[in-house]
Amino acid sequence: MIWKSPITVEQINQRYGDKNHIGSLLDITFTEIGDDYLKATMPVDARTHQPYGLLHGGASVVLAETLGSVASVLCVDPLKYDCVGIEVNANHLKAVRSGFVTGVCAPIRIGATVHVWEIKMYNEQGKMNCLSRLTVMVVPKGKV
Repeated sequence: MIWKSPITVEQINQRYGDKNHIGSLLDITFTEIGDDYLKATMPVDARTHQPYGLLHGGASVVLAETLGSVASVLCVDPLKYDCVGIEVNANHLKAVRSGFVTGVCAPIRIGATVHVWEIKMYNEQGKMNCLSRLTVMVVPKGKV
């Protein structure tokens, strides 16, 4: 298991879902945690659409950064360290107009000061619509 301490999806949603931030505004909900992955869903609706009625690429990036950032925090001692995204990219592979997308976040590298995550996003039919990579810097508390 890559997580610093055992934690449930309910605890993750309580800790990160009830705050006034972009993840909660877009209704990102954590749905599953495994030994080495974290999953979350996001609705595809007016909040996440671009002008053509498709899922906005920026909303996909918000889902990716939310998943990867929370995953990094779960891998460190949060009393000693903060985790901040320093680079994110996304390849938008398939248009999504409605429903939900599910992001699956898994580590590429978990180092002492840098974490790299791969986030694959799928539509409700199980087809990958986005592939993203997030690099997170682990910094001592109070240095952000």
